[in-house]
Amino acid sequence: MKFFIDTANLASIHEAMAMGVLDGVTTNPSLLAAEGRRDTEALLKEICAVVQGPVSGEVIATDATGMIAEGRRLAKLSEHLVVKIPTTLDGLKATRALADDGIAVNATLCFSASQALLVAKAGAAYVSPFVGRLDDVSEEGMDLIEDIVQIYGNYDFDTEVLVASIRHPRHVVQAALLGADVATIPPKVIRQLVAHPLTDRGLDAFLADWRKLQGERS
Repeated sequence: MKFFIDTANLASIHEAMAMGVLDGVTTNPSLLAAEGRRDTEALLKEICAVVQGPVSGEVIATDATGMIAEGRRLAKLSEHLVVKIPTTLDGLKATRALADDGIAVNATLCFSASQALLVAKAGAAYVSPFVGRLDDVSEEGMDLIEDIVQIYGNYDFDTEVLVASIRHPRHVVQAALLGADVATIPPKVIRQLVAHPLTDRGLDAFLADWRKLQGERS
């Protein structure tokens, strides 16, 4: 399973790269706004240059014509830029048009298997089901991942299942068990993935024994 980081923060991106786990990046208007830079397209170009892998940048337009024009402009920023399009009726039209242009599309804000089926047929490179937001409204977000993985497998769709709105390490493990292609993970959760109290306790014990040995020798 590929790991994307869900942020527009360059420091967090560099940290994940140094860990050796980063395959790509997802951003959205909220994440870009959080960086406090008005030149969001310049920031996206910087991220693409650093990562050298898929970087999702989202359109602001909500009509098909506007999304197509904006998507084409974003795609020119970098060969690594993936255009995020909302899973709406107009979004499907834009997805098909951009896919026909050879532009990779990430169909975002997906909350049902029927939506996932449609975006795959429209030619999306990725579908982003939001598992955490489904959990928030008392639905089982990971059930949706299971359904999408099965449907795509039934028909050999090329669209990759990109699990989004991840809230905790268990979401990542469940996505991997279900065979999802990608998990896009907030920086905090990436750090949580490596943390375990028994690892810390064991390391402390090893170091304490080593310091004791060195003290006895001195």
